[in-house]
Amino acid sequence: MFTAYGDGYVSINDQRYERPIVVAPDEPVADWDAQTFDTLTPSAFQAVLRLNPEIVLLGTGERLRFPRPELTRVLVEASVGFEAMDTKAACRTYNILMAEGRQVVAAILI
Repeated sequence: MFTAYGDGYVSINDQRYERPIVVAPDEPVADWDAQTFDTLTPSAFQAVLRLNPEIVLLGTGERLRFPRPELTRVLVEASVGFEAMDTKAACRTYNILMAEGRQVVAAILI
């Protein structure tokens, strides 16, 4: 679970992260090869698909931004739900969906 977040970091189970990460309920926290919103590529989302998500939450950093459709096309083609939100909202939403037993993956940009 996300246990804290703030400017420049998120914490998962009280472990602080200051870099882009991917979080799934039954997997260790992994570094995400995306560095910034502006450098997102389709391959960054392809990597997330390896976790077999039902839904992917994209935390876009300090403010909400929407990726271009061609970036997330791999998710649509795999019938995976997708929501973009600021990182703090993505953390809160992940915790709720995880508690409901959903197969949610959070791709977090700091």
